[in-house]
Amino acid sequence: MVLGGAPVGSSRTERLDPFALPLRFTAIDAGADQRLRDVELTRERVVLRRAVRGIRMAVNLPVTAFLGVALRVVPQGDAPALVTISLEHRDAALTVPLYRAPDIDDVIAEWQLWGRVLQLPLLVADLDGGLSEPFARLGHMRVETPAPRRRRRNAVKARHPMMLLRRRMAALPPSPRVHRGEREIIARD
Repeated sequence: MVLGGAPVGSSRTERLDPFALPLRFTAIDAGADQRLRDVELTRERVVLRRAVRGIRMAVNLPVTAFLGVALRVVPQGDAPALVTISLEHRDAALTVPLYRAPDIDDVIAEWQLWGRVLQLPLLVADLDGGLSEPFARLGHMRVETPAPRRRRRNAVKARHPMMLLRRRMAALPPSPRVHRGEREIIARD
């Protein structure tokens, strides 16, 4: 499979399966001989093999050296825009394409899936090429508003009686009865 080139046959989508790692595929490389490079992708490493002016080289990088998994919309003039997902590196020559399609049907699911599998942040590319994170993060964890607390199937559920949670407040009558001037009877020794 050649990623980054013109689609062949009836399928216009170029997709790598993140659950089939490790993967070996060929991608377009403008700086290489024959404009191709071989890519090996695992959960921990990326190996890029190419030849430049007859000199063969292999670049072996950890996945953590990449910035993240980027979602990019590429305008195609009169044709519909092309959506790509790539493993972005600071050096654009080391960026690895992962997904490419003319429609945006499953692109968000693919994007989040690659980010989860490679344990990298999700990035969105601006029209000018800049990358930004769409979600706030604290280290490797995404920061979101907390979900409401659920009481069912909780580890401490057995410790708290459920009837206390189901009780309603007592309804007081509109005008309560007040007894005045009566003698109180108290049992005393």
